[in-house]
Amino acid sequence: MVSRGLPVIIAALALSACGGGGDEPNLLNISQPRSAGPDEFAILPAKPLEMPEDMASLPEPTPGAGNRADLTPERDAIVALGGNPAALTRGAGGDGALLAYTGRYGRDANIRAELAAADLEFRRQNDGRLLERLFNVNIYYQVYEPFELDQYAELERMRRAGIRTSSVPPPPLDDE
Repeated sequence: MVSRGLPVIIAALALSACGGGGDEPNLLNISQPRSAGPDEFAILPAKPLEMPEDMASLPEPTPGAGNRADLTPERDAIVALGGNPAALTRGAGGDGALLAYTGRYGRDANIRAELAAADLEFRRQNDGRLLERLFNVNIYYQVYEPFELDQYAELERMRRAGIRTSSVPPPPLDDE
């Protein structure tokens, strides 16, 4: 009786371990396949078509250029909130001053590829132990923990240096 019951118990335990962890997606697992359902955020209603008052005033069609029915959600939001939509086209894509300031010491055009390659190599060297890989255990937080910023220590460092931290409450007043 024991010899027949043991394989049944082992099989039941093995099958129960194969069960899913729920319907919520694992956002840290990039290689996980996406659901086959529609993306509700990718669907935008089109602007209604309008007949121009003068057909001769229409510009010549240009490949890659927009038209009056193209979706421009950023521009539409700026107009709806009372802003100036011309701010989107100033400088290099609207961020000319920001890009000039951040690149004042030079910039590497290949930085994204270099960082992606370095991160891939780092993840390959820290891909977990055998059982963690075998059972697909997420070790993301363990691997990147040495790079985590201690926000409170950084806040104190900035305050000691005299840097204003306006988004953080002021330090408590000392009772004298």
